[in-house]
Amino acid sequence: MTFAKTLFSATTAIALTAGAAFAAENPMVGGAAMFESKNIVENAVNSADHTTLVAAVTAAGLVDTLASPGPVTVLAPVNAGFEALPAGTVETLLKPESKDMLTKVLTSHVVAGKWSAADIASAARKSPDGFYHFKAVSGDALSAQVKGKNVYIYDENGNASLVTIADVDQSNGVIHVINKVLLPK
Repeated sequence: MTFAKTLFSATTAIALTAGAAFAAENPMVGGAAMFESKNIVENAVNSADHTTLVAAVTAAGLVDTLASPGPVTVLAPVNAGFEALPAGTVETLLKPESKDMLTKVLTSHVVAGKWSAADIASAARKSPDGFYHFKAVSGDALSAQVKGKNVYIYDENGNASLVTIADVDQSNGVIHVINKVLLPK
């Protein structure tokens, strides 16, 4: 093989590898593209699956907090997760007089630092009891467990929420979409 052919082959291999790396995209969430260059709030407002979460974040006055540089990990419940709460719960939480409780519920879904699903799963697998125990910024205890290929997040009440879309990278952290609302005690 000539030097020119070797150089061409090496250059092509590098270009294909780099192209594959750049082709990896952030997952779509709620029918919308999520952009790593945007912050958590800028992306969340575009997800049709997170309209209740966005309304709650706005009512609690947490927009600026979730738009800050971070990094933070947000466990983002979908609308169906809020709908599964007892009748009237969401409406009550969105009232101005319930702002403190709403803030507590929402911040129990936020963890300091950027934690990928692989990081969380690895910590759970290494734990003697099979659970990774950690704290939300609210101070509430959370636990993660791996079952098969799925990651579950447990609130302090023992309720499990499935991570349905993991590793949605943001400019100020990462979102993991979950199917239920985590509730503090």
